[in-house]
Amino acid sequence: MNAVRFAQNTRIVELMRQPAEERDLGWLKEAVQQAIQLELATLPPYLCGMWSIDSTAGGNTQVFRTLRAIVFDEMSHLGIACNLLTTIGGEPRLADEALVPAYPGPLPGGVRPELKVYLSGLTPESVKMYASIEEPDDPVVRSARAAYTSIGAFYTAILDTFRANPQFITGARQVIKDMEFHGAGNSLDALDTLADVEAAIAVIKEQGEGTSVSPENPHPADAGELAHYYAFLEIVHGRKLVHPEGHPDKWDFQGPVVPMPPVLPMGVVPDGGWPRTGPGAPAADVTALLDKVNGVYSAMLGFLEKTWQQTDADQATDMLDEAIRQMRLLRTPARDLMKRPIPGGAGKNYGPEFRFVAQ
Repeated sequence: MNAVRFAQNTRIVELMRQPAEERDLGWLKEAVQQAIQLELATLPPYLCGMWSIDSTAGGNTQVFRTLRAIVFDEMSHLGIACNLLTTIGGEPRLADEALVPAYPGPLPGGVRPELKVYLSGLTPESVKMYASIEEPDDPVVRSARAAYTSIGAFYTAILDTFRANPQFITGARQVIKDMEFHGAGNSLDALDTLADVEAAIAVIKEQGEGTSVSPENPHPADAGELAHYYAFLEIVHGRKLVHPEGHPDKWDFQGPVVPMPPVLPMGVVPDGGWPRTGPGAPAADVTALLDKVNGVYSAMLGFLEKTWQQTDADQATDMLDEAIRQMRLLRTPARDLMKRPIPGGAGKNYGPEFRFVAQ
């Protein structure tokens, strides 16, 4: 099972232990490929949370807007990481069962090994999990002390290696796409120089973690937007993160209420996905929806992988546009699943599995 394989995968931890002076081009290529897998691993849980919000039931749309902005950021981060790999002569791998994250399971590479990432509808528990994924090593405000290194610390190690070896940067097969409407740092730009690489990695880190002095996202779509970690904590605490009155140098969850929205009750996807046989097997129409989501998701990954294999810029753009189209096709069948009750499931419904299937 993929989950078992990922539980045994500690490659990022091993890469981080390697002395800086031994981090050569091979180290950097492998590290950036691991970063690509990390970025991909965040998308399915965040999408499940966002799609489970029941807009037909009314209520405040603030949490939906927050999740949508974060999903757009993560998609951009995935593209940036792919540009980081091709600029040093690598080739991103995305459409590979051995590499695509499976749920439930740990994050790729041994990052935050205590954390089990799963797919479910939006709940206080799932949002705490989202925050744990994004947690910095030294946040401005914290829910609990982290025992292991963060995704941001891994990107810092990658950046340090780029800085020590700027000659690795070739500018090869760079995909360019204007996505400023999703946020100030969300466009894909060519990474031709060390300065380009530094700016790109800063976007990934600061959108996810904020900075050492502020929880605000320095590359927002809207003014006042928080970095992902803090935006998730606002949902957890049910309050906006603000400067307490009379304390301009501090932040606390004392602002306006952030209400949890009404949601479709998607259950937690079990290890190996929803069983297809036996007394608990889903009806044929549910199985068809599950297979459809898995097929479209896998096709999307295939188009993304092909995007960074192209030497012609127009062909790369066409492949990326098709990947984005496939992404949009996921929403309707995924939400349809979230409306289908699990027999004997104590009021819980099905939801997408995001399992890779060979095309």
